[in-house]
Amino acid sequence: MTAARLRPSRSSWLVLPVAVWSVHLLAGDAFLWPVGKLGVQSWTPARGDQLSQLSEGGQKGSFAGHLVDRSSKETARSRVQSTALMRQIGAGVVALGLLKVLASRIYNWFETPKRPYDDSSSVGNAYDEWARDGVLEHYWGEHIHMGSYNPMDTQSGYRKKDPFVLALFRATLGRLKNFKEAKIDFVHEMIDFSRAKDPKKILDVGCGIGGTSRILAKRFPDAEVVGITLSPEQAQRAGRLAEEAGLKNVRFQVMDALNMEFESNTFDLVWGCESGEHMPDKKRYVEEMSRVLKPKGNMVVATWCERDPVPIFTAEERKTLNFLYAEWSHPFFISLGKYKEYLDGTGLLEQVETADWTDQTLPSWRHSVWVGVWSPWYWIKVTLRKPAAFLGFLREVYTLEKYHKSMVDGLMVYGMMRAIKK
Repeated sequence: MTAARLRPSRSSWLVLPVAVWSVHLLAGDAFLWPVGKLGVQSWTPARGDQLSQLSEGGQKGSFAGHLVDRSSKETARSRVQSTALMRQIGAGVVALGLLKVLASRIYNWFETPKRPYDDSSSVGNAYDEWARDGVLEHYWGEHIHMGSYNPMDTQSGYRKKDPFVLALFRATLGRLKNFKEAKIDFVHEMIDFSRAKDPKKILDVGCGIGGTSRILAKRFPDAEVVGITLSPEQAQRAGRLAEEAGLKNVRFQVMDALNMEFESNTFDLVWGCESGEHMPDKKRYVEEMSRVLKPKGNMVVATWCERDPVPIFTAEERKTLNFLYAEWSHPFFISLGKYKEYLDGTGLLEQVETADWTDQTLPSWRHSVWVGVWSPWYWIKVTLRKPAAFLGFLREVYTLEKYHKSMVDGLMVYGMMRAIKK
């Protein structure tokens, strides 16, 4: 997605001549129509030095001269007051014009994606950067995915359609599940959704820093768990965390999910949690996971989806989707229905089912912001060390809110899929 060019709106063309006139007015050489007791004067340059001379002159020595003198002084005073007022108005117009330009530039900066998808290396580089700076791990823990807030009726600190500021107050004063615990709950709910009973070999496609892989290794201690990622930094960090946890049945490696090096029919459970978003070929993504799955093995996938393309996307919806694609290195999204079509199309799977988990995961977007508001010390420390990082934090808040609103409005959904290999 290319950056939009900044073009003035139609209203800007009206502000421009007024602003130019105001600059001349501030210099004191604009033409005014001074109004006094003697009526409207003809066109006269109203400069401060001329007005001063006028107030000191005038006719003296007669009653008529006295009247003329007093009228001249009042006219001069009126001109001075008019000039001062018009200068203030002009300064205000100029200030408003500058503020409008500044606001337009800020808006365009936020709306221009900074991490567009180029190829698989752009995804790996983005996650390398996140793994190195540590902010994501500090606030999100070991799981770079959504959380589950079931049971929803107990989350008094959340309302789906609250505006941003009200949502913050409600979350601060009400009850909301612990942010990191919600992610762990999500993993266990996804395991239950998968219908896997006792897998001996598990593949985690897009494992991040291995949080889910380590839960799978603990829940199925007799299984061998393999996590793959495009990010070398993530693979190293995942390995260190597994060692610290004392887990011997999990390992991590750098591998492209669209060209996996594993033999066909290798894994009893193939797991993909929020990795499909980054895949430039969603069909091949599904086909590769199906290929390495053993017969009678289970596949389970969680991914962000755009709504079904009927009715057709509006121009505003398409603009929003293009931003959501490009800000976090996503090539594009597809609908949950299209994913099911791809799963059925492999000819290798049966009992293909989909589910919409939008409602139970939706609080995650804003909760990601609230944890930074409630505990700001870590990102402040990062900002003091690297001031430019603050702008990055603002962009993340803006993007998280974009995703939240997109799912509230139905433009995006949180899709779940499961299947068994024939």
